[in-house]
Amino acid sequence: MSERRETFLHVVLPFIIFTLIWGSTWIVIRDQLGSVPAQWSVAYRFIIATIGMAAVAHWRGQSLRPTQGMLAVASVVGISQFCANFNAVYMAEHHITSGLVATVFALLMLPNALLAWWWLGHRPTGRFLAASLVAIGGIILLFLHELEARPDLTVTALWTGVGWTIVGLVAAAISNVYQAREQVKQYPLFALLAWAMGIGALCDILIAWTMTGPPVFEARAGYWIGLLWLSLAASVICFSLYYPVVRRIGPGKAAYSSAIVPIIAMALSTLFEGFEWTTLAIGGAALAIGGMLIAVSARRRPQLVTNPDAA
Repeated sequence: MSERRETFLHVVLPFIIFTLIWGSTWIVIRDQLGSVPAQWSVAYRFIIATIGMAAVAHWRGQSLRPTQGMLAVASVVGISQFCANFNAVYMAEHHITSGLVATVFALLMLPNALLAWWWLGHRPTGRFLAASLVAIGGIILLFLHELEARPDLTVTALWTGVGWTIVGLVAAAISNVYQAREQVKQYPLFALLAWAMGIGALCDILIAWTMTGPPVFEARAGYWIGLLWLSLAASVICFSLYYPVVRRIGPGKAAYSSAIVPIIAMALSTLFEGFEWTTLAIGGAALAIGGMLIAVSARRRPQLVTNPDAA
């Protein structure tokens, strides 16, 4: 197999697939917010995803029998990534549009960089920090657009949505930085993810039952189709494709997906949620996404895995 063909099959094609899938998740999550409490939707998602990821691990010949220290590592990843992160994102979409949540989540690289500086000594460049400030300016413009376009949206509701998104950002960043530790890389990837999703699912169930009571189910077919998409496509398939790409080309280049995902998400929000592209919105999106692209391109050494799937 030629080098160009191998690169296409193992890097370019997977990159296209997981970026497109993750771009669609925000609008699907929005559709999940109905009669079923968000906490139970998250729990159902990762119960199914755990089964799917365990099947992937078995298919790849990885034993699910945990080795020494593996459960502790999986607990950190599972609680931060598959519990706190996703519960926060689902709650955020109760208050603001999916496109706006996705755009704010493009800033995941900023808390990643700051936590990496603190925990791992990976000092971010001045260009990266400056570009991140540009992106934050874009997010502020999008906030102003949201207030202008939705007179029914109160400042309280807006900042509640933003607050939940920030909680999700911090939780995802903790997981990403933790996964960058050398001692974590020794564990087989798919088996580790299966355990992390399982532990996350158990925590999701506990939170859902405590906050909302016994399980609630919805008969609508669209809900279950969306749930399967989020569980199998956005969680199992995307993580199975994303991390091997990270290991091939490095997380710095793979992080481009976090800047592309919001473009897809906001396009879908335009089609299905009535998101209107005013001058303010276009300027804000351009600054937010452009700033993140500049920030990513400024990285000259391997950095941290950024995870656009809050989704």
